[in-house]
Amino acid sequence: MPQYQNWEEFSHAAEKLYLADPMKAHVVLKYGHSNGSLCIKVTDDLVCLVYRTDQAQEIKKIEKFHSQLVRLMVAKESGSVARETD
Repeated sequence: MPQYQNWEEFSHAAEKLYLADPMKAHVVLKYGHSNGSLCIKVTDDLVCLVYRTDQAQEIKKIEKFHSQLVRLMVAKESGSVARETD
């Protein structure tokens, strides 16, 4: 299970994983109150991508990325998350 240290690498890999097969992709957010960290995991049951941070700026990026993925999941047309962030 690769754990990314760079947000840009993680977001691109997670987007590719989701767009490869949207019906199998799962996104999990987990907040650790004791250490103030947020973990996002994107998986298709074969590949699991993880990014963890405790920085406020990074948490805002995760929140924005997660909301864009959810928007893609409920949209009728498929598109890229990167296009929506531009």
